[in-house]
This record gives sequence, C-alpha cells and structure tokens, in this order.
Amino acid sequence: MEISKTEPLCSEESSLTKKYFEVRQYTEEICRPLAIEDYVIQSADYVSPPKWHLAHTTWFFECFLLKPYLPKYQEFDDKYSHLFNSYYKSVGSHWKQSQRGCLARPTVEEILQYRYHVDAAVQVLLESPSYCSDKVLSIVEVGLHHEQQHQELLLMDILHNLSCHPFSVNSGISIKKLEAPKINQQVVIPEGLYSVGAVGSGFAYDNEYPRHKVHLRAAALDVHFVTNGDYLKFIEFGGYENHSFWLSEGWAWVEQQTSSEKGFKCPLYWSQKKGEWFEFSLTGEQPLNLEAPVAHLNFYEAFAYCQFVGARMPTEQEWEVAAQLNPKYESQKVLWQWTQSSYLPYPGYEKQEGALGEYNGKFMSSQMVLRGSSWATPESHERTTYRNFYYPSQRWMFSGLRLARDLK
Repeated sequence: MEISKTEPLCSEESSLTKKYFEVRQYTEEICRPLAIEDYVIQSADYVSPPKWHLAHTTWFFECFLLKPYLPKYQEFDDKYSHLFNSYYKSVGSHWKQSQRGCLARPTVEEILQYRYHVDAAVQVLLESPSYCSDKVLSIVEVGLHHEQQHQELLLMDILHNLSCHPFSVNSGISIKKLEAPKINQQVVIPEGLYSVGAVGSGFAYDNEYPRHKVHLRAAALDVHFVTNGDYLKFIEFGGYENHSFWLSEGWAWVEQQTSSEKGFKCPLYWSQKKGEWFEFSLTGEQPLNLEAPVAHLNFYEAFAYCQFVGARMPTEQEWEVAAQLNPKYESQKVLWQWTQSSYLPYPGYEKQEGALGEYNGKFMSSQMVLRGSSWATPESHERTTYRNFYYPSQRWMFSGLRLARDLK
C-alpha cells in the first residue's frame, strides 16, 4: 500500500491528527539530546532502553489500530511484534523484559523509520471517513495516553541508566527544578460519604471506573511534601537501622539491600562524600537541596518515615477527595504520591474487552497505588482520578510523600 501525506478531511479529524503527531514527536524530543549509545543500555531488569520505548509505543498503534482497522496495511517488519510486544499474551509471544538491552538490532535509525512508517499509515486511517470509526478513535486515544505514560517512563529509565556510570553524567535533557510547595497547610476531610472515580466525557482508564461512594473518617492531609531535609532527619536518627519503623517486608528489603547495594540506607540517587550529601539527576550529580521534596522513595521507605513522624500515608480515596475539596492540593504536581491503598478493582469494575483488557486489570495484585502526577507527567495526561501503581519495593519512579493524620 502506498502511503502519502493527505490533507485532513474535517476539523475533528484534523484536530486528532495534530494531537497524534504532537504526542509522537514529543517522545522523540525527549531522546534527542542522548548519545546514540544511550539508546541501547538497560541498567536493571525493570528498566527498558530508550530504543525499546520508541519501538514499543509504535508497535502499540500497529498492533491494536492499523492491522485490524486499515485495509491492506503492510507491517514494517513481522519480527517486530515479538521484539516489542510488552506483555499482551492475547496477541502473541514477546521478548523478555530483562533482555531488552541485549538487542543491538534493529538499529535506532531502523526504529525511527518504523515510527515514520506507522505514523504515515495512522494519518491515512484518521483521514479516511470509511475507516475512521468511533472504535478507531477510541483506540487512538488509548494509544496516545499509553505513549504519554511511556514518555514519563523514558525519563525514569534514562535517569536510572545514566546513574550507573562511575562518574557524573549529564543527559542533556532539560528538567523542571523540583520545589516543595511553600504552603504549610492541611486539607481537612470531614467524616462523611463521598464520590470517587472517573466521571464525564474526559479520558480515563478502565481501572478508574465506576464512580462510587466511599465513607471516610475525619482526616487531615498535608498540602506540602516531605522534603529532603525532613527525610535526612530520619536517616540521621538511624531510621534504616531501627526495625520498629518498618513493615516486616520492608525490613527484609532493608536487610537484603544493605548487603547487596553500595551506599544504601538513603533514597535512590543519593550519595555521601566527605560528609556532604549529593543527589543524581538528569543534569548530573548536584548537592542535595534540603528544601526540595524527597523523591524516589519506595512504599516501604514512605511507611517507615510515617512511623518516624507519627503520621501515615493517605488512602487513595482520601487523596482524591482532598483534591476535590482544595485545588491547592490537586495542583501540586511535583511527584507521584504514595498512598496506603492496595491496587484493587473498584466495586463493579469491568475490564476492557479484548487484548486491551490486559492493560490494567491483570496487575491488580501485590501493588500499591500512587496518586497525583510528577513533573515528568505530560499535562494533558494528568487527572484527579488517575491510579498509578507500583510494587512496594520499587523506587526508580518519580515518587514522593505527603502525610495524613486521623482526626478524632
């Protein structure tokens, strides 16, 4: 099939086509400052090379959109489905996540050609009234939000990859300076019945539905984040040596990491040299900013700090209600925030049909919910009902902490 650029056929399609290319181009912009060698490395089993992200987000549109809905579409390379499928068992086999860094081929240039091939085909689909159905538009929307998730993952993974160098490396990627809100304020939630969950016509994943009622006890949630200076007090008090602050699983994690990880007993990317603390970021190693919000905590560390200060993490329902009650709470989009809620289905949850039903539902086990968004979350991808989720031991994501306390 010959693919060529065409003029949009109507304003709605033109708008969606424009959004599609804006999202796709931003993924490539994130990677542009990298050296070619940076595209291939994989520093941990749970981290992916940037090259893989570029290919996987492209495969998503090819697999779920073009192959089923664009007649006579020709795959760029039939081997790519195996290489760049992440975990969708319903659509075939996939390469092991832990081995993604072993793939020297296809090259970065070939992956970029793959992106251009798929982008041109998607434009044809979007601008053809006979093909562009409501189902197609729905899949495009999911695909764009999926890619925006990977834009944040890209930054997380690039940071982790570069942090493993024996000397400070500057990625060349511009980042927002993290600043803790100067608001020493709390959001008070009176005891009562509240509605939580997605509502309206805006985009949301299936795990954000259905909207439902929850009963909450009275609580107060801090608007400000726990800072590096706050967390340093926990470290200096001996927080990583005192088992009484930790969950049993958390203490087992501390003992395991202490024996296997150099410079442990502090947040990820922190280091101490001659009594001074430093933190590694995408711009390289910098002196620790005590006023900035502490980042890259896992759930166990967040729990232990809460025990240290006599507080707790909010539930995800409390977080969402606080955002409804006070715009200042919802607007602090600095870091994802841990909650004490397990990642479970809402009452009446129905996962999406077909292969896309694997997107969220099958991960509802052994993970904890984070709420809000981070500095790396694309603005059009943010929303109050968003449920992010990670395993309790993971901490390479842009995760922080705000405290909650019960009111009697």
